[in-house]
Amino acid sequence: MVDIWNLIILDPMLNGLIALSEYCFHNFGLAIILLTVVIRLILMPLTIRQTQSTKAMQSLQPKIQEIQKKYARDQKRLQQELMQVYKEAGINPLGCMWPMLIQLPIWIALYQSIMQALAATPENLLALSQHLYNWEIVGRAIPLNEDFLGLKLSQPDNTLILAILVGFTMWVQQKMVTPPSTDPRQQQMSSMTTLMMPMMFAFFTLSFPSGLALYWVVSNIIGIIIQYFVGGGWGYLSFAFLKPQPQPANVQKTEQSTKRLKEGSEKKKD
Repeated sequence: MVDIWNLIILDPMLNGLIALSEYCFHNFGLAIILLTVVIRLILMPLTIRQTQSTKAMQSLQPKIQEIQKKYARDQKRLQQELMQVYKEAGINPLGCMWPMLIQLPIWIALYQSIMQALAATPENLLALSQHLYNWEIVGRAIPLNEDFLGLKLSQPDNTLILAILVGFTMWVQQKMVTPPSTDPRQQQMSSMTTLMMPMMFAFFTLSFPSGLALYWVVSNIIGIIIQYFVGGGWGYLSFAFLKPQPQPANVQKTEQSTKRLKEGSEKKKD
């Protein structure tokens, strides 16, 4: 099993990263960014389908809630009715999960690639040599430079900058696709989920190599861009603090009365 993993996923990613660093002016950080862009482009069709499926699921929520209330005591009939709704709308309820599931082995392989590529001891260099292809460009790129924008890509970021960026970009991405709920309990659960996932990944950033956190940040930013153009704007992300707040009705009436009195006094003067 380990040999299959190395052959199909780890070794291609490891050698690809090392080769990319040579093309990126011997900069391993730029190689990670470029690899992230390539991965997101490959996953673009799945990401677009995920975005469209999520949007369609949100449009069906009123109908789904109605069915859930109607068949709350008959779980079998409830599942049948829900599947019929999904079938008529042409939606796969699990379609939203595929891009995340596909990225999971990529994260693991990238973590292992970064740790092995930036080998610092003779033992690590020996382990690295067992995974390298017999490519001239790979041989020229070794040893790699792990410095990138003041970060050590093989070490966690102690400045908390990447942790904040990871958490914030993931939060923005989730808020764009999470609709508000009329049910207070569901709204509270949705708010907790929207906060917990970014906080969890931000916490992971404090323990994982900065190179992996760099991948998460760039991947999240690309995801936000895709969601913005495919989903039609910022979605459910609210920028209410940038908009003029509506005034209470009594304040509006007072202002209207004052305006009418002012206009009346000006007419009398004329």
